[in-house]
Amino acid sequence: MGRELGIAPLRSFVAVADCGGFQRAATALHLTQGAVSQHVRRLESTLGRALVERDGRGSRFTPDGETLLTQARRILAAHDETLRAFAAEEEPRLVIGSTEHAAAYLLPGLAAALATTFPRHRVRFRIDRGAQLRSALTEGRIDLALLLGPGGDEARTVGELPLAWYSAPGWTAAGPISLVAFDAPCSLRTRALETLAMHQLAAEVGCEAAHLAGVQAAVRAGLGVALMATLGEEPEGLTVRDDLPAAEPLALSVWPRRGLPAPVLDGAERALRGLF
Repeated sequence: MGRELGIAPLRSFVAVADCGGFQRAATALHLTQGAVSQHVRRLESTLGRALVERDGRGSRFTPDGETLLTQARRILAAHDETLRAFAAEEEPRLVIGSTEHAAAYLLPGLAAALATTFPRHRVRFRIDRGAQLRSALTEGRIDLALLLGPGGDEARTVGELPLAWYSAPGWTAAGPISLVAFDAPCSLRTRALETLAMHQLAAEVGCEAAHLAGVQAAVRAGLGVALMATLGEEPEGLTVRDDLPAAEPLALSVWPRRGLPAPVLDGAERALRGLF
């Protein structure tokens, strides 16, 4: 039998290009970095050509590697199209990360919208802090992230989250306003402090929490007020504080991992915009 390139090595090779490195490719493919490296070495051995070379701390494709990349995309496209024709293609997966505020009030509707937008995908969700979600995107562990704040680069702003102040019933400020906030860095924490400062209201962070449940529990216990995005759904045991200055809404953006196919990002953007 003659030499063969193999679909798995070619898929690893293309993932290195799309994800921007061996480690990110390994994460995206759910392989070890060693397995991806071995796949590339196998291709080099089969073709008798160097495909990747050192470039400082990273690596880059050689001219032969660039040529193979073009051919590999064609081979994989034909391979995957054949599987689809026989309904034998592996079910594609879409992993979406979300901050807690977005998750609490948007994910039920988003899950239904995505089921309609991507009927062939198996959708999974991950709830985490914004900083951790950004790292997961960079490492290729999630495909999309819903983050507070405006879009930038390849991110898309999909709507605005109205903000409201909440406290325990009967809570009153004694001296500087005691603020219950997420651990820094946090867009909501920053917006709360900036809003109070703009109206010359003295405030201090009286309680910090890592998660939304902790923030709400502290407010419910009377430890202070918190600025939250609840889309009009008042949390149990809390009351809206209309006597505090209104805060400007926060943008909500969807961020893609590197190499995510454009139609997937477009579909997620449409689904999210539909919720607003």
